[in-house]
Formats: sequence, structure tokens, C-alpha cells
Amino acid sequence: MITSIQALLRQEAQAVENIPITPAYEEAVNLIVEKVHEKRGKLVTSGMGKAGQIALNMATTFCSTGIPSVFLHPSEAQHGDLGILQENDLLLLISNSGKTREIVELTALAERLYPQVKKIVITGNTESPLAQVADVCLATGNPAEVCLLGMTPTTSTTVMTVIGDILVVETMRKTGFTIEEYSKRHHGGYLGQRSRELSK
Repeated sequence: MITSIQALLRQEAQAVENIPITPAYEEAVNLIVEKVHEKRGKLVTSGMGKAGQIALNMATTFCSTGIPSVFLHPSEAQHGDLGILQENDLLLLISNSGKTREIVELTALAERLYPQVKKIVITGNTESPLAQVADVCLATGNPAEVCLLGMTPTTSTTVMTVIGDILVVETMRKTGFTIEEYSKRHHGGYLGQRSRELSK
């Protein structure tokens, strides 16, 4: 088993190293800064299934680092939750295939509500319907899943998470987010205590 685990770690690490780094990252960060930090909109993340869990994680991480964000479930959006979207918000949509029906439908519904809404897309398929409607498309590199069946989202969700981390950190850099601001948003737990100590 140790040999197998070492092989899995190498495969996951290689997938992360193979994430395509393009000017789209700067475009995405600039959009987040403009729409949320400067114009006081919010980041609305969405994804279905495992990708949705990554989108939720991104929203909570952005919130703690000065970028107001909310996760919108794509199915619930069709039953009224789309109302969370406002004119100056920004969509961050995640789909490995770029063909997930609920996410593709969400883009159309959002555009009908606010035709000018901007969309950042994270996907493994840059030729997909979702990628085609994106204002900024971030490619995962479409790595093979480490799942023995090649089906379960494993490596794909790893690279999605890393891409989210990149966006968060580079946005923090661009906005000059400080430990003092972090401590205002993190009251409880070890991180709250530690951030208050560092901000003194």
C-alpha cells in the first residue's frame, strides 16, 4: 500500500504542476478586484456535485480574506435563489466537463437577469459550452483522475482547489489585504486568536 500511496501522491503533484498558467489568471484577479473590492459587488460561486463543494470552499475562503462571496447552488437557483445575484456581482463557475447542465443553464438564467454579468470559469474542457460563454476561462489541464475507475472526481478537484487558492492569494496581494483586516473577520478559534496577536 505504501508504494501505491506514493504513486498517487506523485500523480496528484504532477497534475498540480501541469496546471496551465496563462494571462487569464491576471484577468480573473483584476475582475474580482474591480467588481467586488472596488465597486462593492460580491463574488457568486457555483458548481454541481464535487465541483460545487469546491465552489463553496472558495466562497468561504474569499469571505475571510476581504472579498464578500456566496455559494449559489445551481439547482436552487432555478427555484428562486437566483435572486441573490445583483447587478454588480461576478460569477465564478466550476465544471470539469464544462457541460454540466445545471451550470450551463445557470449562465443563461443569470444573463437574462443581468445581461452584463461577467463570468469566470474553471474547467477541464476549454472547448466546452461553459468555456465559450466565459469572460475569463481558467483551464485545469484536464488531468486523469487517480480514481481506479477513472471516474470519481479526485485529481480534478485537487487542481480546482489549487486554482482557487491561487485566485485568493493573488487577490489578497492585489488588494493589500492585511492581518488587521483578517482579524476583524476571524474572531473565533485559533486563527482568530492568532490573527489578533499578530495585528497588535
